[in-house]
Amino acid sequence: MSEDKEVDKLHTMSDKEIQRLEMMTQISHKQLTQAQAAQRLGLSVRQVKRLWRAYSQQGAAGLIHKSRGKPSRNQLKQEVKQRVLDLLLEHYRDFGPTLAAEKLGEIHGLRISDEKVRQIMMAEGLWKPRRKRKLQVYQMRQRRAMFGELVQIDGSDYDWFEGRSPRCTLLVFVDDATGQLVELRFVPHESFNAYCEAAQRYFERYGKPRAFYSDKHGIFHLNNPTLTRGDGLTDFGRAMQELNIQIICANTPQAKGRVERANKTLQDRLTKELRLRGISTPEEANLWLPEYMQDFNQRFATAPRSSLDAHAPLTDRDQLERILCRKAQRTLSKNLTIQYDKIIYQIRVNRPAYAMKNALVTVLENPKGVITILYKNQPLAFEVYHRQEKQANVVPAKSIDFELRNAAYAHPPAKDHPWRKGFATPLSKRDAPTEGDSLSLSTLGTF
Repeated sequence: MSEDKEVDKLHTMSDKEIQRLEMMTQISHKQLTQAQAAQRLGLSVRQVKRLWRAYSQQGAAGLIHKSRGKPSRNQLKQEVKQRVLDLLLEHYRDFGPTLAAEKLGEIHGLRISDEKVRQIMMAEGLWKPRRKRKLQVYQMRQRRAMFGELVQIDGSDYDWFEGRSPRCTLLVFVDDATGQLVELRFVPHESFNAYCEAAQRYFERYGKPRAFYSDKHGIFHLNNPTLTRGDGLTDFGRAMQELNIQIICANTPQAKGRVERANKTLQDRLTKELRLRGISTPEEANLWLPEYMQDFNQRFATAPRSSLDAHAPLTDRDQLERILCRKAQRTLSKNLTIQYDKIIYQIRVNRPAYAMKNALVTVLENPKGVITILYKNQPLAFEVYHRQEKQANVVPAKSIDFELRNAAYAHPPAKDHPWRKGFATPLSKRDAPTEGDSLSLSTLGTF
């Protein structure tokens, strides 16, 4: 009977305890000394003597850990566990365990490990363990050594405000060396003007990086260079060339994986932060984003291998207002007019018209749509002479969704359109004159 109990206890022992039992058995049979057993178990001789004393008094049961089967002293109290569960169900149903644990500590003062929160969420069915994905091997690329040596840029089109505001795009600038967010900005969609405004804010804060790493969006790369006149550069590429910033375009999303992973993290964390703070418009969010970037970088940014900063400071020659804009060359006609974007501009000067005939001028259009005409780097006075009817616009592939969502507002009816005047409706049967009624001119109109 005692042997059966001994066997039952052996079934509840761990592998380490079974190994110790084998050593104690060999010591009891004089096959092993305590010093030799200590060497094999990786313990001190003093500890082996304690194990031998417990084994001599209680047998195999003396080697089993005394806390086996007892509740852990580190487990959460039932009332704390219930409060955590109530908060998860009320506020954080769709949160991940790590983010939920952070919010429980920051907002509610409950300092609980993310693993404990994960266990509670899994028990309640709020979180399912992720399946092991098929391993895909990509060539490893080491981080840049210096902060500002390479900045990855991308736009993430997503329902950031969960229906509280129209769908929009978040422009994300990530430093390759540190993983630090250096610029975030909500814009209607990816465009040249949007990237210029975000880049200007970044330059004014940190300076000019050595290179930008982007995808092959038409803003950064001419996908059909043979069909495009000029020097083979996009407007953004020309602006970066003037600032001595290199643009590198990736062939695949995996090549710029750092900013792609940042987009995925932001779609999870930032969306929920906007919801918790009651921010419902891109304008409100843009005012708050610097605070969020600082918190994000404290959590996830890493130290670069080099302490040097690769950013170049802005100089007096870097006139961002005249660089981060659309730029085109035009030749003045004999009447001192030029055409730009289907609009004819009339130049106003005090000198005779023939003095500036065929002169080469530069047209600048800033991100806000303001036009400046320069002659020998000096602005000229002008006025709009004629504006042509708006025709179909050339839209990049990544902007089609934005254009279709706003198609209803793209072509408002003219002021003299019949829709604005109303329509003349025929008389209804109820108001039509009967055979005995007299017909007046006001009823029938003039013939």
